[in-house]
Amino acid sequence: MKISVIIPSYNRIHTLIRAIDSVLGQDSPVDEIIVVDDGSNDGTAGQISQLYPTLRLIQQPNRGVSAARNAGINQACHAWIALLDSDDSWMPGKIAQIRQAQNRHPEIRLFHSDEIWIRNGVRVNAMKKHLKTGGWIFERCLPRCVISPSSVVLHRSLLQSVGLFDESLPACEDYDLWLRVCHQYPVHYIDRPLITKYGGHKDQLSKQYWGIDRFRIHSIHRLLQQGELSESDYAVAMSTLIGKLEILLKGAKKHRNEKIIAEFMPMLETSLQSTRKQTVPVLC
Repeated sequence: MKISVIIPSYNRIHTLIRAIDSVLGQDSPVDEIIVVDDGSNDGTAGQISQLYPTLRLIQQPNRGVSAARNAGINQACHAWIALLDSDDSWMPGKIAQIRQAQNRHPEIRLFHSDEIWIRNGVRVNAMKKHLKTGGWIFERCLPRCVISPSSVVLHRSLLQSVGLFDESLPACEDYDLWLRVCHQYPVHYIDRPLITKYGGHKDQLSKQYWGIDRFRIHSIHRLLQQGELSESDYAVAMSTLIGKLEILLKGAKKHRNEKIIAEFMPMLETSLQSTRKQTVPVLC
């Protein structure tokens, strides 16, 4: 199991070094580390080249985390791809645990794990809604993202099947990919924390956008339109879509956000109409 690690970074040299060191400190070494500098202006490229001359460094204009991850994936040498965000870190036994799990479950193409959360320097407990699991987890993926990118090791063939990260999404790009994966494939979950996630800093994507469910709504809607879901997955996805739309539009009306209302009200009306058509009994 040869593994390429992809670490995208934009102006995070202060945390990027911690992330890289956590990979280099693995008791089961990875086979390649690729850092993708997504147009940083904080001296990232120069410092990484000096501190880690054996790492592969890709530089590109700032295009967002999806484009950065995709650039690294496209240039990776090995079949297994491990993801690590530049503000997170791995625990020393992560890769050893992944390799053991892959030996036991050679049919699985995506592995992920539990995590520890640190927010503003203080460890916090995950809420029940963030609990993770394995198997066929499409329904659990619909409300919110339940797979942390930094915990994931996946096989390249999976991405060749479902596609790479959507570069048009400014946030929730991981949620979008997991939906595309999990309605077609089971995943394996390692029930122990193998990564540390750090939150509370100003440049978190989740803090940069109002109404982040907008992006999840677009992902669900697109998946429904593609006609690839089973009947049961379609039903739960449609129900989730309508619920998210109703909440988003309620907030938009309260704040008189006409742009959001104009964009998403037709989607809600069409979805409700589609649901009513499916539930109307046929009279003989």
